[in-house]
Amino acid sequence: MEFRVLGPVAVVTDRGEPLPLGPAKRRSLLAMLVQRPNAAVAVERLIEALWDEEPPRHSRTVVQGHVSQLRALLAAHGAPAHGIELRTHGASYVLRLPESLVDAHRFEELLRLARARRAPRDAVPVLREALALWQGPALAGTVRSPLLEHAAHALEELRLTAVEELAGAHALLGEHGAAAAVLRAEAVAHPLREPLIAALMRVLGGAGRQSDALYWFHRTRRLLADQLGVDPGAALTDAYTALLRSDPPCAVAGPTPRGADPGGHPGAGPTGAVPTAAPATAPTAAPAAPPVAEPVAEQAAPCPQLLPRRPRAFTGRESELAALDRAAADTPGALALITGSAGVGKTALAVHWAHRRAADFPDGRLFVDLHGYSTLPARGTTAVLRELLLALGLPAERMPGSPGALGALYRELTAARRMLIVLDNARDSGRIRPLLPGGERCVTLVTSRDRLGGLVVSDAARPVPLVPLPAAQCTALLSAVLGPELVEAEPEAAARLADLCDGLPLALRVAAARFATRPHHGLAAFARELSDEHRRLDLLKVEDTGVGAALGLTVQHLPETARRMFHRLGPHTGATLDTCTAAALADCPPDQAALALDQLAAAQLVVEAGPRAYVLHDLVRLYARSLAPGHDPDGLPRLLDHWLRTLLAASAAAEPGSEPCCALPAGARPAGEVRAFADRTSALAWYSAERDTLRGAVDAAVAAGLHDRAWRLVLLQWPLIVWQVRDGWVPLLEQGLAAAEQDGDPGAQSRARALLGWVLAEEGRSEEALGHLERAPGLSARAGDPAGEAVARINLAVALTRRGAPERAGELLVRALALAEEAGRTETVTLAHQHLTQHLLAVGSPDEAASHAARGLALAAPPLAAARRVVLRTLYGEALAATGRTPEAVRQLGDAIREARAHAYEEGERAARTALAGMAER
Repeated sequence: MEFRVLGPVAVVTDRGEPLPLGPAKRRSLLAMLVQRPNAAVAVERLIEALWDEEPPRHSRTVVQGHVSQLRALLAAHGAPAHGIELRTHGASYVLRLPESLVDAHRFEELLRLARARRAPRDAVPVLREALALWQGPALAGTVRSPLLEHAAHALEELRLTAVEELAGAHALLGEHGAAAAVLRAEAVAHPLREPLIAALMRVLGGAGRQSDALYWFHRTRRLLADQLGVDPGAALTDAYTALLRSDPPCAVAGPTPRGADPGGHPGAGPTGAVPTAAPATAPTAAPAAPPVAEPVAEQAAPCPQLLPRRPRAFTGRESELAALDRAAADTPGALALITGSAGVGKTALAVHWAHRRAADFPDGRLFVDLHGYSTLPARGTTAVLRELLLALGLPAERMPGSPGALGALYRELTAARRMLIVLDNARDSGRIRPLLPGGERCVTLVTSRDRLGGLVVSDAARPVPLVPLPAAQCTALLSAVLGPELVEAEPEAAARLADLCDGLPLALRVAAARFATRPHHGLAAFARELSDEHRRLDLLKVEDTGVGAALGLTVQHLPETARRMFHRLGPHTGATLDTCTAAALADCPPDQAALALDQLAAAQLVVEAGPRAYVLHDLVRLYARSLAPGHDPDGLPRLLDHWLRTLLAASAAAEPGSEPCCALPAGARPAGEVRAFADRTSALAWYSAERDTLRGAVDAAVAAGLHDRAWRLVLLQWPLIVWQVRDGWVPLLEQGLAAAEQDGDPGAQSRARALLGWVLAEEGRSEEALGHLERAPGLSARAGDPAGEAVARINLAVALTRRGAPERAGELLVRALALAEEAGRTETVTLAHQHLTQHLLAVGSPDEAASHAARGLALAAPPLAAARRVVLRTLYGEALAATGRTPEAVRQLGDAIREARAHAYEEGERAARTALAGMAER
């Protein structure tokens, strides 16, 4: 299977057949996910890509629908066998797949391979192979939005760079005609791209075709003047001047050659061209400052080098390294603040950058561990200043006595130097300020688990936040530590290992060290061991180093409010956390929970994801659970009851006018604040975002023997289950049924079987479906639940109709309608009318069908969900058409189409349009 974005967005099977991806928005969503494989893409980001103007209120529902369709399409064509999975991750989606299946990834890999080839003759076939992957303009067939247009432009720029490099390689081989052929088509397509035209002029000149080269110069000069009102730039005028002087150009003046090593030493680029700018990886000099008088000294100033050794197997972090480069170059006396959670690699980044930029700091590089988060006491300012002054060559006997004098002398001795100072493991801004050097040519790096916003305010510190490594960099780190052969042999297990380690370099290194002691077990077996939440933290510990120990040092220094909250987070079952849920866990008011969560976010233990919304990574949650097992026995029941109340609110918003499928269990904990849902769209978005969390809550309830909570947690997800019926719900519903049986509640068993049977029938598993559906009505009758029995009979009737038993199906539906009316459940009555209408149309009784549809519509006024009205209107239109009342039928179908479009009900709109088209064909 192959994912293509270098041309029309497409997914192609092994046999070369493109999958039917559907409308432009679905292709656009896939394009966004494919561009960031194995990384979470937020729903908000997808919405921004799919609508170039203000998105509609139902945009989240549209995104969910497209994701569901893509997930089903990929699964139906064997995507899991290729390691491909479209997963929900909180309020984001992740397309997990081997990156080699993406044509853009292979293109960039081939480009890197070509640049590594020193001989142009070796680079040419690789570059041609790379360019052959292009099938047209990048991301063709997607919607026009700034995000997607920017991505397409970036890919196109990369393609043009490859074209220029191919032309350069041909020119170095003396193949000027081939180089000109490569460039000419691009020059026509991009007539204002001056470096491209300049390159074409040079190769034409090299081929002895000066007149053609001069033609291109004058043509481009006129276009620039006519369209932009500007004169040619340096690249074009230099090529023109060279032609006039008959300088024999030996190569294309193209992009800067790649090949610089991590220390910034330039190597030969693939074209061998003379670079026109410094390589992107080369170090930039620290900003120059006016001369400052050197302090009087009796001997030459020393050049202290106190850095730890360069980190082994350092991987990735290109954007953060670039941010440090910019911070060092942009401001005199630059101060960069590297922040992130325990184990995310702050010190490694600082030390790696310091070694990489060694040449920029000829007067020395200092490093001090402040022990802000450590088992050792925090370093005092006086002791640190003494250490720094000794490193700068000040004799101990000349050391001032007061902290103020120490600081003044330190700033004086650094005033005229070009130095790097790394202040590692800081806890508060107040301890940092006295340690900042006095020279404008000095650069200071501070690392901390805290945000240290005070330094941003007072000293214009440039924050460089670190987040967990993306999947590809995690795999690269494992390869560097364990060896590429092991990782390449089990790529899926390596990806799973990275996921279980939350992308933390510390966790990955510890896991690698643990695995290295028993490699014969294999990565997959080790990943299975790590999957056990009860053992994960123990496995991520080697001697005195481990994730739990690192997190413990952070928790140790929390304010009391935050520490108390952290100890209560253990029962939580998901990655996302809002203030209402945190308040339920901690048994405190929401405002107090919000304050504690802000403090935890400042300490990098949770990540702020939005207003009153946070992300809690698995390892942090497991550590919180390990701190006080059994400390709060009411914590889990309190959390589950909070979820039940939230689910009741969500189902009421998602299906307005519907009756709850169950009530709270006996002994439910007192109600706290529950999040509000503005409308159906927001409720369904919450259901989708919290699906994994709710699944975890069901598992926790079952494990704790709280079966009365477990089945309710399952059944109350029915609005999303019905909306995304083919989205793999069977295991969850089977778990809910088992919990209902353990609880001995026949009404719950009936509803679980009715919903499970419906899902199985939709999946085409009719025998299994009927096995559940046949038993559901009797269970409801035994429980004295007429509304539940009505739903069970309706679902059974639908399944029997599909099996070719319409007579019994009709009897079941008539009885279901009577039961629903007896129970006074308006929503169930309309559902019965809907299915009776469908049944009567199928058996050739359109007059009766029209009667039931009209009665259902009369009851389906708001606040009942719009989807029910759309379906009933469509059926009513079909029944009216069958009775010859065509104008009325057209009106009903038109109303159905308009209402479906207004509520982003694509399936309903499609059905109504099909019915309307069918009338036109009669």
